[in-house]
Amino acid sequence: MARKLRVEYPWAIYHVMNRGDRREPIFKDDADRERFVETLGEACAKTGWQVHAYVLMPNHFHLVVETPQPNLVVGMKWFLGTYTSRFNRRHKLFGHLFSGRYKSLIVDGSGTGYLKSVGDYVHLNPARAKLVAAKQPLLAQMSERLGAEHYGAERAETEEAKTERIIAAELKRRKWKGTELQTRPKGDGQKLALAARLRAETPMTVAWIAAR
Repeated sequence: MARKLRVEYPWAIYHVMNRGDRREPIFKDDADRERFVETLGEACAKTGWQVHAYVLMPNHFHLVVETPQPNLVVGMKWFLGTYTSRFNRRHKLFGHLFSGRYKSLIVDGSGTGYLKSVGDYVHLNPARAKLVAAKQPLLAQMSERLGAEHYGAERAETEEAKTERIIAAELKRRKWKGTELQTRPKGDGQKLALAARLRAETPMTVAWIAAR
């Protein structure tokens, strides 16, 4: 049976959740939790996401994220893949960290009530698991959003258009013609530097960048 397609559209809000493979922990210590949040911040910088709420539990996470561009799938692929690689590298492991596909539910953001209810549900997860008092999670302000500094004209771009804009700027800075990307040697240092910038600032895959 074919997988159900993800629903994506500009400014969609999602409640995203995923568990560890076989319900095993996805965080072994605070360093892992910090790395997860740092990776989420990098994903926001790449995609323009706004995070309304999140919670990290021992073997799963919840995330309420708004996507100015319809890029949940490409962003989550980079985010979960990158965190898994960093987790495995740190703990000298290999293989899957998460259990299958992440779940994503559309959140109606047209009114404040439902969005606030979802945020409260997310923040109260530790209380339901008897890890902290109920008042403690609700101290987190939903208005504090990762990636909030990324407002502006760039957010109206598609991911590919943003990538092409960076390429055009780099070509102009180097006084290169577009054909030089194909004619210069594969290991050219300046080409590798451009590829590294694209990997750092966009969610485009290595295969896409190499082909481009």
